[in-house]
Amino acid sequence: MQDAVDERRRRLLTNVALGLALLPLAAAPLKATAADLPLVAADDPMARALKYVADAGKSADAKPGSKCANCNFYQGAAGSAQGGCMLFPGKAVKSAGWCSSWIAKT
Repeated sequence: MQDAVDERRRRLLTNVALGLALLPLAAAPLKATAADLPLVAADDPMARALKYVADAGKSADAKPGSKCANCNFYQGAAGSAQGGCMLFPGKAVKSAGWCSSWIAKT
């Protein structure tokens, strides 16, 4: 009985170690495709509902200094021209853009 428990424990620890070792490899393709996301189109229904504009300066509703680059939902790297946004899954937004859901990055 003790041998069976030891064998299951060994197998579990081996699988956990293998999973942890392979985790960075699984995330690598996701990071590589983030730069290749298509930009949100102006006629996208979600973009229109959130009043998204590619240039915050062209929105009468945008507060001074608010833009996608300093929004909590923006997922692009600092200094990048565009990046992903949690509100537009599978699409990128311009870092200089703005939408009505803008929340200051914390």
